[in-house]
Amino acid sequence: MSFANLGLNDTLLSALQEQSFDTPTPIQQHAIPAILQGRDLLAAAQTGTGKTAAFALPILHQLDNRQASAGQTLALILVPTRELASQVASNIQHLKPETLRCEILIGGVPREPQLEALATGVEILIATPGRLLDLYDQKAVSFNQLSYLVLDEADRMLDLGFSPEINRILNALPEQRQTLLFSATFSDAIRELAKKRLNSPAEISVNPANSAAKTVKHWLYSTDKKRKAELLTELIQTERWRQTLVFTKTKKGADALGQILYETGINCAVIHSDRNQQAREKALNSFQAGRVWVLIATDVASRGLDIHQLQQVVNFDLPGQAEDYIHRIGRTGRAGKQGQAVSLVSADEFPQLQAIEQLLGKNIERREIAGFEADHRLPLFDKQNASKQSPTDNKPSKNTAKKPASNKTKAKPGQQTKKAAKGKNKESASTKNTTIGTEQTKTTKRPRPSFSKR
Repeated sequence: MSFANLGLNDTLLSALQEQSFDTPTPIQQHAIPAILQGRDLLAAAQTGTGKTAAFALPILHQLDNRQASAGQTLALILVPTRELASQVASNIQHLKPETLRCEILIGGVPREPQLEALATGVEILIATPGRLLDLYDQKAVSFNQLSYLVLDEADRMLDLGFSPEINRILNALPEQRQTLLFSATFSDAIRELAKKRLNSPAEISVNPANSAAKTVKHWLYSTDKKRKAELLTELIQTERWRQTLVFTKTKKGADALGQILYETGINCAVIHSDRNQQAREKALNSFQAGRVWVLIATDVASRGLDIHQLQQVVNFDLPGQAEDYIHRIGRTGRAGKQGQAVSLVSADEFPQLQAIEQLLGKNIERREIAGFEADHRLPLFDKQNASKQSPTDNKPSKNTAKKPASNKTKAKPGQQTKKAAKGKNKESASTKNTTIGTEQTKTTKRPRPSFSKR
């Protein structure tokens, strides 16, 4: 199937051809015809599936030759974060005809340019809930002419506590409109929102719920929390990682990690909600351009970012919710390309790891780096007996990484320890393989970085 089969006008088909988009993705194949028929839509689609074009193309098709009056908008796209707003706007700019005006309403930037744009009217408005309500309360924008509403990443907006703002906005909109709701999952909250606010919607789900892309390879390094920053530095330097997105749990942790990497000579930048919009955009642009090797972020960046050629996503801290692991690693392995999802996991994070492996339905491969071994080795995920496992069940000897296991050592449940080779043949100083349960853990001997003793 080609885009020409979907009934889009020649202007859009030409724009798609210029962008080398020939074949619609599954979400586009299903969503575009339903939207062109005028139906409300409830769609579940992961990031990287082409969902922005899935709603933008039919809206652009139907807005052809229409113009918004002063202070009005014809189509409103609500998003949870500033980064996603910028990304959606960038995608639409590459597709829309010059006659259609598109504006972003986000916080962290001056209001004056936004007020000026609204004063003349905007056909397509992309906004975060807070700034939109701010300008609506100032009577800078009206919705009398609005025909289309898109709730993009609706589940994320609810997770971030935007439910009151969303309800206020929905109450201000005309009842006669077409509403398109896109979400990564069909949670109970999303179902309830759709039941109240959508009119007999077409329902589309193109991916299994909370599934990771098959093009992403997962593994983790088991280490102690206090050694994580050193281990990450070691990996970046020895593996020569570039275009690496690192997630931390807190803003303070992101800043601290950024300082450590900077002091070791690694080009890095940090983004989180306390950084102003200009600083966040500068960091993202530098990362995209390759001037910055490592971008450190909190979950503000886990959705909506379309970073080309992203090679690795690193979970410096595991997320509190297993579903956020899927959203984080969704930044790599996109559009059929290979990606790597690497996690640095300490024993106190075992409950989060267990939840992630439960969601994935499999163990994440365990690895170790010589000199950074954890005092408590992480158990394997067990579907039937998961709740009974704890990190201390697999506590290795402190000398495990440096000496072969004694022949007298008994393997504990879920562990198999290879017997030490007899005779004078010594183990290779460079590489050692230890089997834990059904997983292969590779311990690689590498020179310790010069800063490791600080």
